[in-house]
Amino acid sequence: MKTTIFKISAFILLLALVVAGCEKDDEQILEISPASKTAVIQKEVDGIEFKFCLLNEKGEPATVFKEGENFTFFFSFKNNLADSIIVSPEFINNDFFRVFKLNENNLLDTGKPWTGVWCYYSGEPHEFIVQSSKTKSLQCPWVLSATNMPDYPLCISESKDYLSKGEFFTTLSLNFSYSFDDKLITIKNKEFKINFKFN
Repeated sequence: MKTTIFKISAFILLLALVVAGCEKDDEQILEISPASKTAVIQKEVDGIEFKFCLLNEKGEPATVFKEGENFTFFFSFKNNLADSIIVSPEFINNDFFRVFKLNENNLLDTGKPWTGVWCYYSGEPHEFIVQSSKTKSLQCPWVLSATNMPDYPLCISESKDYLSKGEFFTTLSLNFSYSFDDKLITIKNKEFKINFKFN
């Protein structure tokens, strides 16, 4: 009898671990689309609050745009820890703000809006220092204009064309490292995906 109860208990425990593991895996990809109730991805991980969205020409988060409308990428990270942190810029990889178009059954890489990082001479360090309760944001327009410029350290040497009608998506695959008090924390395997469209 005790053996049977032990086997049942072990099975229930194993089942609970599998379910918990599946739930954790589901949280690795945070995704929104035009059908979502929100146009912003927001998630706190290890004391850092991430926010990712697209902004329309009015500066509002959106996932549906009109053909010929410019839009801006918005990514931020807020330090919710008690200490200041130093963030390594390696999370700005070659696919940062890259856009893909769904073209029938194929994906078309339409590129990314920025063309370089740390392009302009500055005495500032090539890392981000974020005080407690402060936020660092990076905004970058798809089409460069006199009134819509990328946030430093992103820079644009040549502008993109407006996107045509269709369905698109952009993802951020985070490999985000920060340090404080001689501790190095790395947040990996978090993916933020925004599905959006132009009508």
